Amino acid sequence: MQIESRTAVGAWWVDRLARVITEVLAPWVIVTVLPLVVAWRATRAVGPALGWGLLVALTSSLLPMAVIVWGARAGRWDGHHVRDREGRLVPFLALIASSTVGLALLVAWEAPRMVVALDITMVVALVVTAAITVWWKVSMHAAVAAGAAVVLIVAHGPAWWLSSPVVAAISWSRVRLGDHTTAQVVGGILVGAAIAAGLFTLAA
Repeated sequence: MQIESRTAVGAWWVDRLARVITEVLAPWVIVTVLPLVVAWRATRAVGPALGWGLLVALTSSLLPMAVIVWGARAGRWDGHHVRDREGRLVPFLALIASSTVGLALLVAWEAPRMVVALDITMVVALVVTAAITVWWKVSMHAAVAAGAAVVLIVAHGPAWWLSSPVVAAISWSRVRLGDHTTAQVVGGILVGAAIAAGLFTLAA
């Protein structure tokens, strides 16, 4: 009985860790922070970095996330992570629409090339993952994490390969919580990394 109790407690803590990783390193969190980091690399000035970074964060993360949270509270989908594949269409459309507006503003206001490249990469990644989601629940957590890691490597150098364990931890958390299969997180990693490696590397 004691062994079973300890096993149950251990499992609870592992699940708790997975939940913390999933929430703290959720796509919307990464997409809020990443533009600020890239904008700093592009401008090396606090004011412009905050301005461009917050514009991308607002249109690609904060505004769409507000729509998603509203929909979850209204019962339109099953939570802010939208676990049900069939319920992801509207959130994806909101994300794509808001991100496209942000991209248009960046181009119109002549944002730094690297910031524009980041936004293009994120919009294309959204469209591709949305298309895949029509028939298969690819992991957005894994795709965003892997894409962000590649962007950081390209923008800031090979030292950012050290972010790979973070991508692995996020992917593990999604499988541990039962929200994705191993194949779905691996698929997400491949999609996110490939798009970032191709588009951001060329456009930046």
